Amino acid sequence: MKIIDISQPFSKTLAHWPGDTPFRYETVYTKAETGSVNIGKIETSLHSGTHVDAPFHVDHKGMTIDQLPLEPFIGNAVVIDVSNEKTIHPSAFENIDARRVLLKTNTPNNPEHFPTAVATLTREAVQKLSMQGVKLIGVDVPSVDALDSKDMAIHHEIHKHGMFILENIMLDHVQSGNYFLSALPLHLHGADGSPVRAVLMHDNHEIKEETHEF
Repeated sequence: MKIIDISQPFSKTLAHWPGDTPFRYETVYTKAETGSVNIGKIETSLHSGTHVDAPFHVDHKGMTIDQLPLEPFIGNAVVIDVSNEKTIHPSAFENIDARRVLLKTNTPNNPEHFPTAVATLTREAVQKLSMQGVKLIGVDVPSVDALDSKDMAIHHEIHKHGMFILENIMLDHVQSGNYFLSALPLHLHGADGSPVRAVLMHDNHEIKEETHEF
């Protein structure tokens, strides 16, 4: 079984949303001070690096991260190359046979650079994915909406159809095709998002998934 890390590494050079909280790690107590262990702490936005959005992120009545089901974030996934598209239309999604769709766009995966523009889905594309039973949409950019969006229409459309969002994955080194995804959010009570360690697993054999799963 091959494991492919598709997560952005957290470091002091990690790009973040302009004006948001940058990532910071600090060793608060050293082993010399405690006599036994080093103890660190981190400070970061929940929307830096590879992360999951909760509906609460865009809707004050929406579910928070700790209220989300876990099934959408682990299981069969398909990586689809849409790098030729500036806007992702329903035609990109024919005969989807996975509950999780990961989109490889035309934005280079550079964790130290925040992009100025990203490819976005249309509402019709989201609706088509929902009709095909998709429960998770992942993108290799900071947002499923345009970076200057205020209405967050695609976020709302995705959540309206009972689907969830994974952002800032890294797919430049990943071929299109079928994989097994693990991208579980942390159990953060009341939070609007969560960092994840997202990985793909592949063994060159079709991975069967029970029909009752998400």
